Amino acid sequence: MIKLNASRFITRHVLFALVAGGLGGVAFMFFLIEFDHYTSTNAFCTTCHSMTYAEVSYQDTPHYNSPSGVRASCGDCHVSEGLIMATYDHIVGIQDLFKQLFGPDYDDPVVNLLHLPEAAFASRAWFSRRESATCQRCHTLEAIQGQRANTAAIHREETEGKSCIDCHYNLVHRHVPTEQTFKREAWNAMVEDEFGLEPGTAERILAGEG
Repeated sequence: MIKLNASRFITRHVLFALVAGGLGGVAFMFFLIEFDHYTSTNAFCTTCHSMTYAEVSYQDTPHYNSPSGVRASCGDCHVSEGLIMATYDHIVGIQDLFKQLFGPDYDDPVVNLLHLPEAAFASRAWFSRRESATCQRCHTLEAIQGQRANTAAIHREETEGKSCIDCHYNLVHRHVPTEQTFKREAWNAMVEDEFGLEPGTAERILAGEG
């Protein structure tokens, strides 16, 4: 019978590598936790000036000024729960950083508003794919009462097969029509009117970015 001698395989160098690897893994996990926490804060999200426009509309809603004192942060709504999925969301979010650096001038309020519909559609699609899981961190369907008549009944009887975003898609940020009803010409005209621009300016701005 062949006897295995553990000491032949677990040498001092191997043991050192195992311990160092374990400690490194723990340190990396702590890094990911802190990274997720920091990059999910409103302060981090609004380091890009373009995001301050979204913050203005957000601060005018109950998600910011709740009667109960509960305040939802950017990360509460836009970052998935769980360290792995949260890290994945942050990595995917790097594409937005590239758009900020190399795309249109989103810091310009006119350009920002012109591109808002596409951002809204992408965000709604994200919520839909995840069945509005981040909403359910705070909201329990069976506990929703509301102040309007039949609110509780509607949430109990008419939500089968639906997620929050199917109905509540204009709660926090500036109102944008659904993708099915959105009309680019009407949106451009609204932007031009809001900023006092000549008709056709919005179309020229968008064309110049191509």
